[in-house]
Amino acid sequence: MSRSILTVPVQKVDGDASTPVQDLLAIEEPLEIRLAGEAVSITMRTPGHDTELAVGFLCSEGILTSAQQIRHIDTTKNSVSVSLNPGVEIDLERLRRNFYTTSSCGVCGKASIEALRVQGCPVLPQNGPLISSSVVHQLPIVLRGDQRVFDRTGGLHGAALFDGKGTLLLVREDVGRHNAVDKLIGAEFLTGDLPLSGKVLLVSGRASFELTQKAVVAGIPVLAAVGAPSSLAVETARRFNMTLLGFVRDGRFNIYSGASRIQ
Repeated sequence: MSRSILTVPVQKVDGDASTPVQDLLAIEEPLEIRLAGEAVSITMRTPGHDTELAVGFLCSEGILTSAQQIRHIDTTKNSVSVSLNPGVEIDLERLRRNFYTTSSCGVCGKASIEALRVQGCPVLPQNGPLISSSVVHQLPIVLRGDQRVFDRTGGLHGAALFDGKGTLLLVREDVGRHNAVDKLIGAEFLTGDLPLSGKVLLVSGRASFELTQKAVVAGIPVLAAVGAPSSLAVETARRFNMTLLGFVRDGRFNIYSGASRIQ
């Protein structure tokens, strides 16, 4: 089993006093993702659920659409290699052309949203789920109660999947917000449960375009964030009829898109 926590010696300073203690850190290591023999990505992640991370990334980037496309997955300490069944065609050039997954990449926002449409992401249906405000208020409390590595290190982001009644379905943690979401989507992808209609995704930080586009690809109708959304995240949510909630904490939240789903 992959280690996600490292113990290191530190000096703890309290006022004028200094004491040697042992501290717990979330491990950060590179993971190479390979598809059909080609390296397609290297990401810094917290070890654990690496297979989910790899296939979640490939799904949310629109490269894989079904677990049935996968022939085999090989994993080593810092690498996941996905091989495909005979006859499965993929467009790795499209991944290279449309790799717009960082805030500083400089790609025009309108072009990024258009790329999602071209990828085949449909506008989300308006008929649900309906979620009460009282359920929304409880989401971060439930997530925080299930972040086991965060409890020990204080250094990880969390992503949680809920049903419309607020029942926790799955939690993943990682040093990278996008990795936590990819792990979660990858887990559902491998079980054949996509699209995640009727589900709610909560992220422990802010809602970026990157996270919003991953939710759109996975068919998630409601994205809630403990932090603020970016302008492009809001524009994307409105384009695809997603409910986007920000500042979900301390008994309050803002609705940036899709208010009809909130009761």
